[in-house]
Amino acid sequence: MTGIRLGLIGDNIRASRAPALHRLAGTLCGLDVRYDLLIPAETGLEFDALFDRCRAEGLAGLNITLPYKERAVQRVTIDDPLAARIGAINTVRFGDDGPRGFNTDHSGFVAAFRDRLGSLEPGRVALFGAGGVGKAVAFGLVALGAREIRFIDPDTDKATALARAVTAAGGGHTRGVVTGIDGLAGADGVINCTPLGMVGYGGSPVPQGRFPAAGWAFDAVYTPTDTLFREQAETAGARFLSGYELFFWQGVHAFEIFTGTQPGDLNALRAALAGERTAADA
Repeated sequence: MTGIRLGLIGDNIRASRAPALHRLAGTLCGLDVRYDLLIPAETGLEFDALFDRCRAEGLAGLNITLPYKERAVQRVTIDDPLAARIGAINTVRFGDDGPRGFNTDHSGFVAAFRDRLGSLEPGRVALFGAGGVGKAVAFGLVALGAREIRFIDPDTDKATALARAVTAAGGGHTRGVVTGIDGLAGADGVINCTPLGMVGYGGSPVPQGRFPAAGWAFDAVYTPTDTLFREQAETAGARFLSGYELFFWQGVHAFEIFTGTQPGDLNALRAALAGERTAADA
């Protein structure tokens, strides 16, 4: 079996399922994958030094997660104009031509939305969080044909810049605006792209009792899959898209970038992942 070494750089990643996904995808493709969790504070290295060490040690690539997705843009060449416009990456491939950056959060969100929600139109969307994953999902909403994206983030400068970028990318069809919690009113969809709900973080960005009668909702958090945001959404009657679906599709797309292939049977990969999770919880 051909061996390949990969890794994930992030701060709060102990519960990540990425090692299992890439290792199992490798097995289905005849590859022996080693996938390391790399937490800068635990290695004693800052992000840039850890990034350079991974490249020097011969890793084929890296996934990047909170809080480094925007910072990593400065360390790579980005060939895709859309990924460059997003201004955040989650996937890096090392090669003879240097590190190349990609955003499979964007493509993964679009794939997850269509896989689970079919031809549903996003409509007017209230989106919490204008950071790295928020940017990727926002541009995914543009690709899906959202009419309006209402950004709710305490960093109003960042939210305003993203709203302008989305409006420009929308070509007159999608409008980005910055709102407060009042942006929930009349929203067709509600999205959480904040860390709230993750292992190590608590709560939901939506105040209790304020979840609107939206048609659908998406939580970018996938560890755990059962979050307060999900409970709020389902109680309000929304069709719910789990962050696990984004995790799955962005991982499949990243694996193809790393290896040039992907498992021919994605249902088999899903089943293998579910089996490992059940075994770990037993």
